[in-house]
Amino acid sequence: MSISTLLFGRRLANREAEGRKIGAFEGVPAMGLDGLGSASYGPEAMLAVLAVVGAAGLGVVQPVTWAIVLLLAIVFFSYRQTIAAYPASGGSYTVARENLGLNTGLVAAAALMVDYMLNVAVGISAGVGALTSALPALHAYTLPLCLGILAIITVVNLRGTKESGLALALPTYLFIGSLFFILGYGVWRSWSGHAEPVVPPPGAAAGEATEAVTLWLIVRAFAAGCTAMTGVEAVSNGVSAFREPTVKHAHRTLTAIVVVLGTLLLGIAHLAQGYGILAMNQEQDGYQSVVSQVVGAVWGRDWLYYVTIGSVLAVLCLSANTSFVGFPRVCRQVAEDGYLPRAFALPGRRLVYTAGILFLAVGAGALLAVFGGITDRLIPLFAVGAFLSFTLSQAGMAQHWRRSAGGRADRTRLGVNGLGALATGLALIVILAAKFTEGAWLTVVVIPLTFILLRAVRRYYSSIESHILPEGLREVRLVEHQPPVFLVPLMRWDRLASRAVHAAVRLSPDVVALHLENLNGPDAGAEEGGLREEWRRQVELPARRAGVPVPRLIVEASPYRSLLAPTLRTMEALRGEKRGRPVVVVLSEFVGGRWWEVLMHTHRTKRLRRQLLRHGGPDLAVLILPWQLEAPETEEVLTEEEPVAAG
Repeated sequence: MSISTLLFGRRLANREAEGRKIGAFEGVPAMGLDGLGSASYGPEAMLAVLAVVGAAGLGVVQPVTWAIVLLLAIVFFSYRQTIAAYPASGGSYTVARENLGLNTGLVAAAALMVDYMLNVAVGISAGVGALTSALPALHAYTLPLCLGILAIITVVNLRGTKESGLALALPTYLFIGSLFFILGYGVWRSWSGHAEPVVPPPGAAAGEATEAVTLWLIVRAFAAGCTAMTGVEAVSNGVSAFREPTVKHAHRTLTAIVVVLGTLLLGIAHLAQGYGILAMNQEQDGYQSVVSQVVGAVWGRDWLYYVTIGSVLAVLCLSANTSFVGFPRVCRQVAEDGYLPRAFALPGRRLVYTAGILFLAVGAGALLAVFGGITDRLIPLFAVGAFLSFTLSQAGMAQHWRRSAGGRADRTRLGVNGLGALATGLALIVILAAKFTEGAWLTVVVIPLTFILLRAVRRYYSSIESHILPEGLREVRLVEHQPPVFLVPLMRWDRLASRAVHAAVRLSPDVVALHLENLNGPDAGAEEGGLREEWRRQVELPARRAGVPVPRLIVEASPYRSLLAPTLRTMEALRGEKRGRPVVVVLSEFVGGRWWEVLMHTHRTKRLRRQLLRHGGPDLAVLILPWQLEAPETEEVLTEEEPVAAG
C-alpha cells in the first residue's frame, strides 16, 4: 500500500459519487461547525468590546444578543428560500451572478473566498484558545498547535466530504449535548436564585469602567457579536454535497444549525449576565475563555467541565471544516466560468476538489502565522466578507422573485428576501463602521484585489481561446506534405542514443543527430573521435546495407555548456535547408522508479524539453522515449482503479 493510499484512501471512480453524498446527520458536522463554534467566540468578542464600561456592560449583553438572534432568524428564512430556488448549489456567487450581473457575482465570490479563509484561521485559533484555557501550560505553543490542527483537518478533507462528516459527528453532538446540559442547568439555577456572581479571574479585560455605555459602544458590540453568524451560508453553497432529495436534507441541516446556534447564543448571554462573567485578554497568561468561565461557574471544574471544554475545543478547531466543504465548491463554480485556474474545477482521487482544499490550507496557514494564532487579532477582519455575501445573495433572490410571474406566494418570498437584504445590508454597514479602524479595512482592500485577480484570470483564458477556437481555422492539408525532419540530441553513444536513432529512422528518411562538445566543462575528456567512429560503425554502415537514407551526425561546440542555444541554432539551419519542414526533436528520458533516484540524475533532458517547447516555435514537436531500469508497475496502477462497489 502506498503512502498516498494510506493517508487519503483508495482512488474513487466517478460512479461512486452518489454514494459519497451526505444527509442531515453528517451535514451538521460537515457544514455546521463554523456556525456552532462561533457561539463561543461571538459572545466573547461582544463582551470584549463592552469591557471598557466594566460590569455596566453586562446590562446590554442580552438585548444585543436578541438583536443578533433576530437577524439570524431573518437570514435563516431567506436562505431556506435560496436553497429551494437553487437546489444545485445556490450560493451567493450563483444567485448574484444570475440575478444581479456577472461583476456582482464575482464580488460575492471574492467575499465568500476571503470569509472562508478567515473562518479557518479564526476557528482554529479560538479552539486553541479553549485548549490553553483548560491547560495554561500550552499557551506558549499556540501557533504550532494551530498549524498542526490545520494539517490534520486538511488531510481529513482530502479523504472526502463523507469521511469528514462522519469523523466530526462525535465531537459535534457531544458539544451540543454537553453545552445544552450546562446551559440548561445554569439557567435553572439562575431562575431559582442559586446563581452567584463569580469573582473575575486575574487578567480579566473588564475591571474599572473607563467609558460610559453609549449607542456607539452598543453598535460596536453588535458588530462584534455578529461574527457568531458566519457559516450560515455554507449550506446553500454546498447543496450539491447532499444526497437526494437534496432540498429536504439541506433544509434540515440549516434548521438544525440555526436552532442550536440561536439557543447557545441566548443561553451564554443569559449566564454571562447572571454570573457577571467578563472577557479576558487572550495574550495574557492564565487566559480563560468566556465559555470556560461559564462552565466553571455553573458546574465547577470536575470531569464534566473537561468533557465540555474538550468538545468546545474540538468543535472550534474543526469548525474550519465548514470552509473546507464550502470553499472548494465555490472555487469550482468560479473556475468552471473561467475566473479561476481550471485545476480548481477538477475532482481529485477522493472526488473532492483538491486544488481548492490545498489553496485554502496554505492561505489559512499564512494568516495564522502572520497573526500568531491569536483570535483577538483575527476577529476584526472577520464577518465583513460573510455579511457582504449575505446581502448580495438576498438582493439577488429578491430580484429573482421580482422577475418571476408568480402570484401572492412569490410576493411573500420577495418580502422575505428583501427584508433579508435590507437587514444584512444594514448590519454590514454597522460592521464596517465599527471595525474599520480595528482591521476590517484590510478585508475591504483584499476583496477588491481578489475581484481584480478573478477578472485577470478570465482575460488570460479569453486570450488563449481567441487563438485556439475554431473561428477562422484552416482545413487540414492532406496533400503535398513531407515527413518532418527528426533531430536527435546525443550526449554519447549508448543504448538510449541507439533507441532514439532507431525510432527516428523508422518515422522519417531525414534524421540528423546532434552532439555537443564541452558540455561537461573544460576538464571533461573529448569524446568526438570515439563518437564519430561509433556512429560510422553502428549507424551509417547498417543504413547503407539496408538501402535507407543515411542519418547525419553534426558536432557542435557548446562553450557555455548550454543545451538549448546550439539545439535551436541547428533547428533553424535545418528549417532553412529543408524549406520550412517541421522539426521533431527526439529525447530519451530516464524514468526512475524510486523517490531517491530523483537526486541521482541531472535532469538535463527534462529541462531541455521545457525550454524547447517554450522557444522552439509552433512547428516543433518533441518526442519522448522513456527508459526504465525495471519493468513498469502497470498492474498496481490498474488494480488501484478497478471498479468497486460504492460504500
